[in-house]
Amino acid sequence: MSDKRDIRSLSYEQMRREMEIIGEKPFRADQLFDWLHNKKVTDFSLMTNLSGKFRDKISEKFEIYCTKPVKVLVSGLDGTRKYIHRLHDGNVIETVLLKYDYGNTVCISSQVGCRMGCRFCASTIDGLARNLTAGEMAGQVYSVENDIGERVSHIVVMGSGEPLDNYENFTDFIELVNEKKGANISCRNITASTCGIVPKMYELADRKYAITLALSLHATTDEKRRQIMPVANKYSLEEILDACRYYFDRTGRRITFEYSLIEGVNDTDEDAQGLIRIAGSVNSHINLIPVNPIAERSYRATGPKAALALKNKLEKNHINVTIRREMGRDISASCGQLRRSFINDTDTGDQNA
Repeated sequence: MSDKRDIRSLSYEQMRREMEIIGEKPFRADQLFDWLHNKKVTDFSLMTNLSGKFRDKISEKFEIYCTKPVKVLVSGLDGTRKYIHRLHDGNVIETVLLKYDYGNTVCISSQVGCRMGCRFCASTIDGLARNLTAGEMAGQVYSVENDIGERVSHIVVMGSGEPLDNYENFTDFIELVNEKKGANISCRNITASTCGIVPKMYELADRKYAITLALSLHATTDEKRRQIMPVANKYSLEEILDACRYYFDRTGRRITFEYSLIEGVNDTDEDAQGLIRIAGSVNSHINLIPVNPIAERSYRATGPKAALALKNKLEKNHINVTIRREMGRDISASCGQLRRSFINDTDTGDQNA
């Protein structure tokens, strides 16, 4: 594995400083940034308005960490596209394209694997391999854009990994894709999901990005939350909700509570009352998500009728709530499923992997 730095992770200002360090004119930073973040090339040799001598100089110190699509599945139900991207070190991650009336949304991974241990999620079963760089996160967006020939308008950081467990690279990524000289994606079109790493929630709030913060809630008591989310052993619900209120106060952005509906686990009348209490204490929106079953767990999704009854009960109590439209179920679109099957197929020599 190379020890060269990922040039695509550099901000525009960092790029200008690097050019100064190696004795190049500032306009070189504009050229490089344009190639990387507008033309979205992944090879220095394709930067045709740069001299060979300059490209050699850059490649001595940097490389472009690739996010190469090696498998793409397309849903026959709704056009959702799920990608396996191979990284420069051989690791693989998942990325999902969701097509909506308002534009193209890409759901990206922030880590290779995850160490949060949520019981309903396939991403965490094999633990955490490593963090992704800011450039590798952006590279997933660019790879999808290159594949479909269309612009991505919205980003959700809800794939494999916990973004606040990779805080510096994650915040660098936000600034990178928000850069006007590059992708110029509005922070208001970026949503990031967290299990609730309280100190980092406060740090993120103080940065005053206009991104939407989605909290993986999934239970309304500490006891029940600890059963399905190990992070709850470290941070109580009250600590997390205090951080949510602080986030809203600092950014003016309401919190989204992600709530995976697991039959017989967190969909009772008592749970509904808990959701009403929590949502009433924070400026928020609740997103009910019928859990995607995974082979390694016995959890089953709450049925459509029961999910709708819960939604109606919340609405009668003046709670903003939606049931997430299920997309890509026929192509294992739940976090971590495709990556695990790809790795297992590769390990067993399946030539279709």
